[in-house]
Formats: sequence, structure tokens, C-alpha cells
Amino acid sequence: MVQAVVGHEMRVRSVQCIGPHGLHRMAYTEWGDPHNRKVLVCVHGLTRNGRDFDDLARSLADEYRVVCPDVVGRGRSDWLGVKDDYGFPLYVSDMVTLLARLDAETVHWVGTSMGGIIGMLLASQPHTPIERLVLNDVGPVITAASLRRIGEYVGRAPLFADMGEAEAWLREVGASFGPLTDAQWQHITQHSVGPVPGGYAVVYDPGIGEVFRKTPLLADVSLWEVYDHIRCPTLAIRGAESDLLEASTLHAMGQRGPCAECVEFPGVGHAPMLMDAGQIARVRGFLLGAESGSMRS
Repeated sequence: MVQAVVGHEMRVRSVQCIGPHGLHRMAYTEWGDPHNRKVLVCVHGLTRNGRDFDDLARSLADEYRVVCPDVVGRGRSDWLGVKDDYGFPLYVSDMVTLLARLDAETVHWVGTSMGGIIGMLLASQPHTPIERLVLNDVGPVITAASLRRIGEYVGRAPLFADMGEAEAWLREVGASFGPLTDAQWQHITQHSVGPVPGGYAVVYDPGIGEVFRKTPLLADVSLWEVYDHIRCPTLAIRGAESDLLEASTLHAMGQRGPCAECVEFPGVGHAPMLMDAGQIARVRGFLLGAESGSMRS
């Protein structure tokens, strides 16, 4: 499906991918000139979807062809029949398929949480297509405490009577996103839930939660071996109150591997939504090569 494009208006497309148990369709939105060779890929967090990046995409559509996929099992993308297939090997494979569809030899990448891990895995590979990387509130150490917190709600959202009830629930579970306007919460709600028999439900496969909870969360997860192989310019963002990316990890990210530029946003936990004008300006400045200092907020 393709929506009409006028100027920098959004287009909705999909690409067919293959996994261990068959084919599935991955949806994505696209902004800017479809012939622009400068491509920016924005990938969302565990239970989110590509529409989180609408504001960021609009702000960068003058410079890039901006592509925001719904990782399989989320948003408009297909749900997998075999839930154990949800995981990073498939997510990375799907992104390589997407880049082939886009005919993009090189890309810039913005990844929030899970999307940042996918970006790290790709950026650490020889011959990676990623030339510039933004890691939004994720890094090479993921705390067990944050994973346990996420495991408490992922795949367990209730059935909502109406959109107002859905928004109230999202404001509660997403309180760590930081201060957002009513319009921003309405946007998040509009693209986080959809109608089902008897009410409204979140637009991601509850089976993702089943897979997430299968692994015992007894210790922090270390991805330093991956991070240390990244060579492209990298911006590491942390919500100053994040429980997933600790301040000590952010500091170390500036000292090793790609020696990331580091920034913290006050009053935000996991994860900054990149809807705020200041957050967008910081990401835009880095992607377009503006000089910036480490640990600036």
C-alpha cells in the first residue's frame, strides 16, 4: 500500500521478508524525496512502532529519505506464527532486506532501545552500511532491573473500552518518556492501539512478551564486544533518569569503541521520545555533522 505523496508527506509501504518459518511482511513509513541517496533509518523500541518518529522524520525530510519500519510483530507489520522467532537474528535480517529494497548502499541510523541494539549489531559488522549511528537510551550494558521492569508489562496490556482509557494506561506505563504534550500523548495513543472485538488493544503481538520472559533476568546483559567493533561516528543519548542505560555506561561509551559523543536529557527516563524540539535539534545536528561537545545537555 502506498499513500499519495505531496512534498514531505508520509508514504506507507511494506517489504516481504523471510524467517525460519516462512515469509512475513514488514511495514514502514517513508518521508522525503524517494530518490534521495541519503537514507536515514529510524527503528523503535520493544513495544513501540515506527510512528514514534513522525516528528523527527518531518524535521529531517529536507535532508534525507527517512524510513521508519515497524519491526515484525509491531504496528502494521505481520505477527509471527512461531513466537520463538522473535529476536535479534531475525530483526537484523529483516533490516538488511529493507535496505536492499531501498537500494541503499549506506545509511544513517537512529535506534531507540531495541532499535539501537539492532543498529549496534549491524554497525559492528565488516562492510556495514551504517555510516552514522544514534543510540537512544541504549548501550552495551542493559541492566537486569530494567529488563525485569519491562517484563512486567510487555504482552500484558489490558483490553481498553475506548481511546481515553488506552491513553491513560499509556501515560502510566510510559511515564518515563518524560514530559510530553497532550497532543503528543494523543499521537502515541492513536498509533499504539487499534480496534478489536469488544474494545481497543495494543498493536503488537503479545507473543513478544512470552519470548521476552523465557530468559532468566539474573544479571545485566553485556554487549561490549559488539560495541567495541563499531567504527562509525556515534551519538549516545541517555535519559538522565534511565534505568536501562546507566550513567557509568554512558561515560564508558565515550571512552572506548567508537568513542561516542554523549548527551543526557534531564527529566526523562527510558526512553526519550525524540519529539521535543531540543532533542530533535541535537539528533539533527549530529546526523548532519555539526560539531558538538561530549556530555552536553
